[in-house]
Amino acid sequence: MAQTMLKQRPTPKAAANLRNAAMALMAIGRSEEAAERLRALLKLDARDVYALYTLAQIHVQRQQFKAALARTEAGVQAAPGFAPLWFAHAIALRGVGDDARALAAYERAIQLQPDFVSAWQNSGVLLSEMLRHEQALERFEQVLKLDPGHLAALANSATLLARLGRSGAAIARWQALVALDPDHPWALGALAHEQLRLCDWSGYEAGTARIVQRLADGKPVCKTLALMPLSDRAEDHLRCARLYAAVRHGLPEAALWRGERYGHARLRLAYVSPDFGEHPVCQLMAGVWEHHDRQRFETIAISVGVDDHSAPRRRAEAAFDRFIDAAALSSPTVARLIRELEVDILVDLAGYTTDARIEIFAHRPAPLQITWLGHPGTLGTGFFDAILADRHVIPEHQQHLYAEPVARLPDCYLPTDASLRASAATPTRAQCGLPETGAVFCAFGQAYKIEPRSFASWMRLLQQAAGSVLWLNCGAGVARANLQREAALQGVAPERLVFADRLPRIEDHLARYGLADVFVDTFNYNAHTTAADALAAGLPVVTLSGDSFPSRVAGSLLHAIGLPELVAANVAQYEALALRLASDADFNAQTRARLQTNRATHPLFDTARFTRGLEDTLQGLHARRLAALAE
Repeated sequence: MAQTMLKQRPTPKAAANLRNAAMALMAIGRSEEAAERLRALLKLDARDVYALYTLAQIHVQRQQFKAALARTEAGVQAAPGFAPLWFAHAIALRGVGDDARALAAYERAIQLQPDFVSAWQNSGVLLSEMLRHEQALERFEQVLKLDPGHLAALANSATLLARLGRSGAAIARWQALVALDPDHPWALGALAHEQLRLCDWSGYEAGTARIVQRLADGKPVCKTLALMPLSDRAEDHLRCARLYAAVRHGLPEAALWRGERYGHARLRLAYVSPDFGEHPVCQLMAGVWEHHDRQRFETIAISVGVDDHSAPRRRAEAAFDRFIDAAALSSPTVARLIRELEVDILVDLAGYTTDARIEIFAHRPAPLQITWLGHPGTLGTGFFDAILADRHVIPEHQQHLYAEPVARLPDCYLPTDASLRASAATPTRAQCGLPETGAVFCAFGQAYKIEPRSFASWMRLLQQAAGSVLWLNCGAGVARANLQREAALQGVAPERLVFADRLPRIEDHLARYGLADVFVDTFNYNAHTTAADALAAGLPVVTLSGDSFPSRVAGSLLHAIGLPELVAANVAQYEALALRLASDADFNAQTRARLQTNRATHPLFDTARFTRGLEDTLQGLHARRLAALAE
């Protein structure tokens, strides 16, 4: 006769003993032994909330997100009113790349527990990564209402305020953070960068020295882009990049590409960027994408930024064989997609710039991974096979100061779009707020690139060229006021600084260059796209060649257009060249004539030639990469 076996119910004492033992083991860091007790507890009661929650935490600590998700899914069913389980559920969902459900789980935790600071904070981080910046900022503001000294919320809100163009508010947040925690990662550099955006140079020298020294001490005080206007030493840039990479990326991910040979008829070339739209990178690259040899390459765009619905975005979409909008996908998901596409050559166009996602490359989804263009310098990681440069921005003797092997393009590393032309009609001086007479020194680079040494040089030029003006392109009213005040302190009437407003059409912006006599460059961080724009419009550029990548870009452009004599070796030579172009009409006319002639004979504005050189370089790198792996 068959017998019915009754399952014995767990006794409260047995469950309590296991739970207490697990808690004690967790308290002294013996998580594996604690996990054994918790699994035993679940055998007694599969719906034990404490066991499910704590095991999920252990799995998350070990990056075992699928296992954590199994625990939290059971947990939220067993105890749907327990906010911490929904929080743990969100973390597990994020770990498996399900950001939409993760956000919903954070929302549920907040509904259940409105003062759940960690849920507000983590959901803000997620919203930020989903490019929903205003909503993310609201979450961080809520954290600060609950906990005014919350360090991460101060840092995250300051970052977003800067991202949204609210530099004054961002500076206040960074200052509050530094006051609470002087060693908070990246805070000193971020504060210095926002002050530069407003041309606020109070404490510039002492602050820069402090940042450079702390980098030398191995302290993560500054991100790479923030350092570029502060230091002109390639050694400092490498140190900064390695520190940032170590903190941001840690150990490389397990490789998705494991040596497979694809054997495609055309090499599959993919570009990853958040900047397919109204952005200098898209402006520079549009012609290259259109000129790619479709017999040799199948081109793919992986867009990880928002669609701004601009004309450059539509142009970029039309230029590729495949254009993939991956902005809503997590980085691991994008990496898996790239592997599934069997991409041969994967190019990063953003580095550590806004909304960039180089963590995609940490998953090694492609045989050849290259960084180029958007970030003028090393990234300090171990998962790029090359950085594209040229012989000017990275001289042979500086190769050891780059974490990536250096691959040099034949002429200039910076592409240009030969189809771009200035509007036919040049505006009048009066329309641009310029005086009817007197030399015009033009400096249309971004405000954060202007540092005290460059500005002091420009003031000396104005003092030597009677009736001259300095034409700047600084949008913020605070920045303009700070520059005018600094000019007065250096003995120059503030009205000799003229400010240009932003124009919606690049063609109209280029036409304005026709009113200037000479483009004067910033020192530590050169004008890049704006220097190329000036040369394209026929305006001579004078630059000072420095020690680091970003301080040598304009010099690279001038070599590529056949005007290397406009690259100064020191400040005195820089000022002499600029003054001569401003005061010697014959010399200026001769220089402009050479610039116009060289446009047709030199490589800078030959987009087709540039693209062939790029393709040859990429194809050669790919072949050498596979050959080396086969040895």
